[in-house]
Amino acid sequence: MQRRIDRHQLPYYLKVFNRVTDKPMGYIGNLSLDGMMLISQLPMLVGARFDMRLKIPGQDAQVHHVDFFANCQWCQEDVTPGHYDSGFALVTPPAEYIEMIEVLRHYFSFRALAASA
Repeated sequence: MQRRIDRHQLPYYLKVFNRVTDKPMGYIGNLSLDGMMLISQLPMLVGARFDMRLKIPGQDAQVHHVDFFANCQWCQEDVTPGHYDSGFALVTPPAEYIEMIEVLRHYFSFRALAASA
């Protein structure tokens, strides 16, 4: 089996932005229907609600936004010095977020490639 995309490229695709300021907050470390883990250079305020945005490149060369609210449940130092891991619970995730999870699950999964004849 072969991965469709190299691991070192993942942060480029999974950057999270503050929807109000449009400044990057960090990168998605893990993702589910209920929440996500954010890897950032600054610690996140536990108990705070954040207005977040993902910018997803589309096939039509347009950037599509997935906007959502999430509450920070926990924050701890990452194993990488100068980075933090924060767990977020999503507040009523939009349909675009749910669809994106399914697309990412398919895109980043291991699949056997068809053998050449």
